[in-house]
Amino acid sequence: MKPVMVIVNGDAGSGHDDAVAARLRTLLADAGLDAELVLAGGGEEMMAAARRALDGGVRLVAAGGGDGTMNAVASVLAGSDTTFGVLPMGTLNHFAKDLGIPLELEAAVRNLADGRPKRVDVGEVNGRIFLNNSSLGLYPDIVRDRELQQRRLGRGKWPAALWATWSALRRYPFLTMHLRIGDRQLVRRTPFVFIGNNSYTMAGLAIGERERIDDGQLSLYVAERPTRLGLLRFAFDALRGKLADRADFDVLHAPELEVDTHRSRLRVATDGEVAMMAPPLRYRVRPGALTVLVPA
Repeated sequence: MKPVMVIVNGDAGSGHDDAVAARLRTLLADAGLDAELVLAGGGEEMMAAARRALDGGVRLVAAGGGDGTMNAVASVLAGSDTTFGVLPMGTLNHFAKDLGIPLELEAAVRNLADGRPKRVDVGEVNGRIFLNNSSLGLYPDIVRDRELQQRRLGRGKWPAALWATWSALRRYPFLTMHLRIGDRQLVRRTPFVFIGNNSYTMAGLAIGERERIDDGQLSLYVAERPTRLGLLRFAFDALRGKLADRADFDVLHAPELEVDTHRSRLRVATDGEVAMMAPPLRYRVRPGALTVLVPA
């Protein structure tokens, strides 16, 4: 087995075909990397390839795709000594941006050859990891609706997302959440809960970014009974840097926390992928569980 494996999301909707694979093979060779390239057809195939690499003693496993692809491969590598490489080939690429990894493919491949290893944290909920964040409420509903429209109606990702968001805001369901953070217990009725792997910037134009992913903390963001208009006010206050001052918006940090509801099953989003889970949802951070190549 070659010392490097590159796993690319070759699923039909990702746009990564044989032509992209050919270019990537050329870039890997030009960077001096002896790599096996795997075009995987979805999450299970990507995870299976990563397990094969781990069992074969591959020293570097890289993932090419969006944040869901990063999650699938990293979920296998977390807790191991194998180094993880990031080729941001998705739409948003939050994980790559927060680590300062180049978004241009040639530079990202060069980082696989020249980068330095850095240990970063991963989050975990009921055994499922996340590199960026996990959420409950509105967002998982929007993702589920968007995927249904893409499959059944053939809509593109962004038109489907707009329709799904509009539909979710029309329904605007609330959840009663029982939160346990250390020795604190809170009850909140809210349309959404957001849990980040480390702290997210919640002010100014850098909102939604992280300065570091190695602080050993989860961040919890939850609003108390906001109206639809109230959500817009939260966004406006965030841009002004005033969100943390609001009494109806909690921002908490802890290495672990628990979320419970009266429901037997709950949709949970992790890095944009949605799964059904049975509460209570036990969240924890795994400090330094993943070794990632970042620019030197």
